[in-house]
Amino acid sequence: MQGQAPPDQSQPPAPDEQTQAPYADLTEPQLERLVAPIALYPDSLVAQVLAASTFPSQIVDANNWVKAHQGLGAADLGAQANEQPWDNSVKALVQFPDVLANLASNLGWTSELGDAYYNQPQDVMNAVQVMRRKATSAGTLKSNQQETVNDDNDQIDIEPANPDVVYVPAYDPWIAYGYPIAPWPYWVTVPGIWWNGPGLYFGIGFPIAPFFGFGWGWHWWGLDWHRHALFFHSAPYFARGPDFFDRHGYYGGHPGFARPGMRFGNRGFAHGEGFRGGTFRGGNEYRGYQAPRGGSGIRSGPFTGINH
Repeated sequence: MQGQAPPDQSQPPAPDEQTQAPYADLTEPQLERLVAPIALYPDSLVAQVLAASTFPSQIVDANNWVKAHQGLGAADLGAQANEQPWDNSVKALVQFPDVLANLASNLGWTSELGDAYYNQPQDVMNAVQVMRRKATSAGTLKSNQQETVNDDNDQIDIEPANPDVVYVPAYDPWIAYGYPIAPWPYWVTVPGIWWNGPGLYFGIGFPIAPFFGFGWGWHWWGLDWHRHALFFHSAPYFARGPDFFDRHGYYGGHPGFARPGMRFGNRGFAHGEGFRGGTFRGGNEYRGYQAPRGGSGIRSGPFTGINH
């Protein structure tokens, strides 16, 4: 209209005027399919895998490093791995080279798992329990000479039958639960953890004593299924891999703003909190907010997409 000044376009629109497609969390069936390859592992190994999956680039480095050091004994392998600049969860997987190789070989799935655990940790852990109950109903999951399976008020935990030796079950994750599951796109079967049949296969056990002296060994990891919490060194552990960001904090407002109750700064737990007798000390905690690392943020991992 003549005589009316044009709108000022020198400033970006206000945050509430920016158009951002809200992110939809993965559904229960998607999460169940996502955790199927690890849901039947012993609890401490599930904890290590979930934490390590938020560091996909470190997983690749660690897998290449293990391949280059296959001649080392367990004690020397642990000592040299301890000097590497990896997260403790990635170092812990050096004890289980076949599991590490699977994560590196199926990097799209690994990155999706890390993204989901970073943003939906309780949903991911609930999906693990759902798949364990299905495997129990199908007769696939049960106590044996290698592991002990306990059902505590509908929460199933899996522990080594011998506390000094860990057996990693090999199984076909797409048929082990009593019904067919569509294989993950481009899934690569890795020898040592793949069993071409409906049940579980247990190969050679992994003695964990050579890794006792390091702060990232087997006994430092655990899961509290009733609170759906992962803990490390008797304290709550939160995903903190640099390849992902908090989708809910980002889409809940705009970059630089977080949801009510969310803490800023490094992810972790407040001073004085810990884990005692399966319960948290202190109140509920939330991961800190980190702005997305460039791009649109529609998928926060550099390697993946649910429909890739």
